[in-house]
Amino acid sequence: MIRDYFNIAWKSVTRRGIRSWLTMLGIFIGIAAVVSLISLGAGLKLAVAQQFNILGAERITIQAKGIGGGPPGLNVANPLTDDDLKVIQRVRGVDIAAGRLIVPATVVVNNEIYNTYIGSTPKNKDEKEWINEISNLDIEFGRELKSTDKNKITIGNDYHTKKSFGKNLNLGDSIEINGQNFEIVGIHEKKGAFTVDGVIAMNEEVMRELFNEPTDYSIVAVKASDTKEMDETVERINKALRKERNLDEGKEDFTTQTSVQSLNSISQTLDIVTILLSGIAAISLFVGGIGIMNTMYTAVLERQADIGIMKAIGGKNKDIFMMFFIESGFLGLAGGIIGILLGIGIGKFVEFIGTVALGSNLLKASFSPELLIGALLFSFIVGAAAGTLPALGAAKMNPVDALRD
Repeated sequence: MIRDYFNIAWKSVTRRGIRSWLTMLGIFIGIAAVVSLISLGAGLKLAVAQQFNILGAERITIQAKGIGGGPPGLNVANPLTDDDLKVIQRVRGVDIAAGRLIVPATVVVNNEIYNTYIGSTPKNKDEKEWINEISNLDIEFGRELKSTDKNKITIGNDYHTKKSFGKNLNLGDSIEINGQNFEIVGIHEKKGAFTVDGVIAMNEEVMRELFNEPTDYSIVAVKASDTKEMDETVERINKALRKERNLDEGKEDFTTQTSVQSLNSISQTLDIVTILLSGIAAISLFVGGIGIMNTMYTAVLERQADIGIMKAIGGKNKDIFMMFFIESGFLGLAGGIIGILLGIGIGKFVEFIGTVALGSNLLKASFSPELLIGALLFSFIVGAAAGTLPALGAAKMNPVDALRD
């Protein structure tokens, strides 16, 4: 019986031709938008999680609370200092604690002035390796900074490939930073993130003298010695810093965050953005539902005589209802299938463009079975729901009136 209903629906939809395609337009546009957006959001979450796994679960980040956006340490009332770093290094459970200074800078290239940010590199070998690891700074061309380098820097890949300073910078080139010339000795590997591809690094001692920052740190990165005691280590750090900075519990002017907490925070933000964008895209599903409802009301009017004949020879109300109900659901289902295929294509296309533009696999589309099945069911439900009222109207139609009209 169900197969007969679907056969009738198929013949009716194919007979209407272009009208059926226009009816499904809103459905497959909405499904395509929702599928592509959710898949890209899921892929981005997966890529972020992979990056955090690479950085390790042992990472703890400490920074002063700010009053605005921008890089860590900017617009803060009471910045972290080298005294704070020494206190953190003495805390039980801390394997390595390294500070990094990040400051805005004026760069002059070919007499043109540009604004960027400079990040420091610690002198201590272990601290330097830890900062490079969590910052994902790998050298592609040239070499890393030596502790004895004075007027040397390493640059992000964007400065080498994208003419961010008006030209492609290469090894051996010299640029002026805050009135002093620096030679480029290393170019970082492209990672697809501005915090890596747009960074300029110089030795901490040189940077402190150049920017007159004798004691401050923008951020302190800790490597915990035991990941099983992360919460205890964080609490000991908080307690030590409160004592050092003369603060009461609950009134901290700094934040302490583990890599897991950072990942959860980013994931929640991505979820909110994905839901909002998908909600906006789903408006077209509502429009598509109205289109199906309109089409089904028209189909009922066109087939009044058929309805009258069916009822006259013994057709029941539920048979008439099911015929139109399944037909409208079939329209939604067909639109959903097209929308899913279109959404997969859009997601993969955006992934390809992101890979080419960013030079990394950070932007990926992830199509889970739950997403595809859910989209298919939802499209059928939208279609069926839109056809419920027309189907009820057809089922309640008086056979005599239907035949007379």
